[in-house]
Order: sequence, then structure tokens, then C-alpha cells
Amino acid sequence: MEMTMQKKTVLGLQHVVAMFGATVLVPLLTGLNPSVALLAAGVGTLLFHLVTKQMVPVFLGSSFAFIPAIIIATERGYSWAGIGFGIMAAGVLYLLMGLLVAVVGHKVIQRIFPPIVTGPVIIVIGITLAPVAIGMSEGAWWLALITTATAVVAAVFFKGLFKMLPILTAAVVGYVLGIFFFPDFSFQPVLDAAWVGLPEFTWGWTDISWAPVALIAPIAFVTMIEHVGDIMANGNVVGKDFFDEPGLNRTLMGDGIATLFAGLIGGPPNTTYSENTGVLAVTKVYDPMILRIGAVFAIFLALIPKLAAILRTVPVPVLGGLSIVLFGMIAAVGLRTLVTAQVDFMKSRNMLVVGLILVFGLGISGLQNALAIGDVPISGLALAAVVGVVINLVLPDKEEDDQVAVGEKMVTGGE
Repeated sequence: MEMTMQKKTVLGLQHVVAMFGATVLVPLLTGLNPSVALLAAGVGTLLFHLVTKQMVPVFLGSSFAFIPAIIIATERGYSWAGIGFGIMAAGVLYLLMGLLVAVVGHKVIQRIFPPIVTGPVIIVIGITLAPVAIGMSEGAWWLALITTATAVVAAVFFKGLFKMLPILTAAVVGYVLGIFFFPDFSFQPVLDAAWVGLPEFTWGWTDISWAPVALIAPIAFVTMIEHVGDIMANGNVVGKDFFDEPGLNRTLMGDGIATLFAGLIGGPPNTTYSENTGVLAVTKVYDPMILRIGAVFAIFLALIPKLAAILRTVPVPVLGGLSIVLFGMIAAVGLRTLVTAQVDFMKSRNMLVVGLILVFGLGISGLQNALAIGDVPISGLALAAVVGVVINLVLPDKEEDDQVAVGEKMVTGGE
């Protein structure tokens, strides 16, 4: 039986609700415009569907992996034009990897970015962001902790839609409390904003430098493996092999073009959203057209300045409370990646790969004076990813003779 357009519209709106909280939180944390982020997500999703032959039911939204690099870039005083250039460079890396996959096949990514590399890199992202969450919460710890507790309770104990959207539920609760009890809250920007209008694009194309590119673009290598996992999970839910058709090369290029567009207009980088794959699993409706309807809704929301004003009046401690949950979950996802892949830590080579990634990633990110080559800064996260890839490829993967058991050292193969 053919589904009516009215039902498709409602289902498309539900996908917007699923992606909304995370998509607008990224610009709020990094200083970008949430309306531009919604526009980038909507148009980016449509571009992705165009490149992938309108076959893959995926929604694109703001990527959390790029938050540390963007925050560092703003703290170092780089222009928004330079940051946008770095985001566009990340999109170019996606396109180049898509071309490489088209030539040599998708297994090359799995070889370069196996779980033993991507897992600890994702952990570094979450832990690097932890001080940001704590810093935002300091203004009103009570409000941050109530927001955090609401997200935890919604995720664990609620049912239906509220269980699927714990971050959005917590944001609403924190915002309402902020209206009545947060002393710095002001609703005036909402009253002053227009109902309809173009988003406030945050930069012009001047003062471009290569320094932000070195910070931001390499993060694409981390999100590529997330992309592979999301496309695989999406295909498992739908019951199709999207690596085969339309092909991983096309999905990577679609993601890259969407990120290029986001950087061009001043939005955060895009990535495939597992939240929307979760909606597919719940509704069991896999029509890609519904995702495109959702994308159109996101574009309409981007054209409502009053909505952007509401988002910008969210008290900072509320964002801190949400970030405590989100950044902790990012680190936990990295751990889950290692557990799911059954990485054997009885092997010294595996411990070395993970240990070096953690030390380089966390150590360099925590330096007071930025590490740089000439005038080009080095991102701890990017260096950690490069070190992990190189060490993993160089060190032989074989059964070791020396194994360390709990409480004792066990030597095999001779005295």
C-alpha cells in the first residue's frame, strides 16, 4: 500500500526532531550560527542523496569530532574565513578518499583505520572536550547538573520519543529552569529577532590562512571511519549492502560535498547521523524520500531567525550540562569500538598502538604553548591519528611469545 504524502511529511519531521539537538549544539559550543548549521545540514543531506543516487536513507548533521579543533582555532584568533577554509579542506579529503576507494575498493579504509586506531582516537576526542564541558558548567553548577541528570533519566527510564531524544529533552528542561532562575537570562534577543529571514552568515572570504587547515582538515580521517560504521549500520537496518550499491566511494563523496558546502557558508562540518538510523529502526520505514522531506524541514527552520535567537539564549551552564553527557558518551563510544572489535590487549603491539595514540593526543592537546612546525600549528588529535595509523601499519600483527597475565608474568618459548 502506497504511503500518503501526509504520513511521509510527519515521518520526515520526526527525523528533523531526531537530528535537531545535536546539530544545533555543535555551533552553540563553537561559536558558529545554529541557523547556518541547520541550513548546511538540510542542503548537505540533499546533496548527499543526489550523489548516492537517492538510494541511502541517511540524514547529515553537525559533526562533534571537529569541536576541539574549531575551539582551538578560535582561541588562537584565527579568522572565521580561515576556519571555513579548514572545514572545506576536510571535505576535499573526503572526496579524495572517495576517489581512492573507487579505484582500490573499500577495504583500504578498514586497513588504514582499523578499530585499534579509531577507538582510542575517539576516546581522545571525548576526553579533550571534557574541560570545555566543565568550564561551561561553572557559572551555575546546579543548573548544569540538573540538565545532566535529566538527560540520564530520559535515556534510561523514559519511554517512546523522550527516550530517543534525551539531549533535546534535557535542553528543554534546562532552558525552562534558566528562564525563571538563571540571573543572566534575557529573552530580549528573541523578541528583537524577525520571524523570517536568511541566516546570519558569519564570515566573508578574506584573511584565509593555512594554519586552521592543519588543525581542522586531518579530523576528516577520524570521521571517515565513523562514516563507514554509520553506512554499515544503516545498511544492516534497511537490509541492503550500500557498500556494493551505490558504493562506499559515493557515500564518502556525498559526505565530502556536504562538508564543502558547510564550510563555504560558515557551518560546521557534516557527518552521517546514527540518530536517524535509530529512527529508521523504530519506524521500519526506509524510504529515502522521507529523509529528503526532513532535509527540507531543516532548511525551513534555518530561515526563522527567531528560532536561532532562542537557541542563542540557552544559558551556558545548560550547554555545559548537555556537554558532560555528550562528551562522556563520545569517549565511551571509543571504548565500545575497542570492545566490539575484541582488541586483544594481551599483545604488546596493541597496547603500544593505543598507548601512543592516547599520550600524543591528550598530551599535545593539553600543552599551554601550542606545538607547531613554523607557523603551522599541530593538532594533538591529528597527530595522534597519524601516529596510530603509522604504528599500526609498521608493527607486525602476530601472536606474541611474551604475555602478561593478571598478577604474574608468564614467559613462554624458553628461559
